[in-house]
Amino acid sequence: MQRPIMTSRSFLRMPGETAGPGDETVVQDLVDTLEANRSRCVGMAANMIGVNKRIIAVVDEELGGRITVMINPTITSSDGAFETEEGCLSLTGERHTMRYRRIEVDFEDRRFRAHHATFTGWTAQIIQHEVDHCNGIII
Repeated sequence: MQRPIMTSRSFLRMPGETAGPGDETVVQDLVDTLEANRSRCVGMAANMIGVNKRIIAVVDEELGGRITVMINPTITSSDGAFETEEGCLSLTGERHTMRYRRIEVDFEDRRFRAHHATFTGWTAQIIQHEVDHCNGIII
């Protein structure tokens, strides 16, 4: 089910709680909401739909534009720092931030199986933005 986009900065600044079995509806709602906003958004975190859980969904162009879900993502390594400007569906305008060209991430999939993966380029940038949301960091 598509949900409205959260714009409350005080809510968005709260670090997300660990997600687990029982949060499958949140995962689907996040994917549905991202799909509905795909023309203006390439990633979302659960707090952007009003749910304080560590769940993100990203459009992965390296996988043909498929939406990838990551539950409880943690960036474990990063390199290749660069400065950029980013926008956010929950906020107006763009803001200056630093990102990394290559990251490694520990996360769980929709079946709560553990994964470790490396991401580069645009996909890595999207993941970093959404993991920031999970950590209560808004740009």
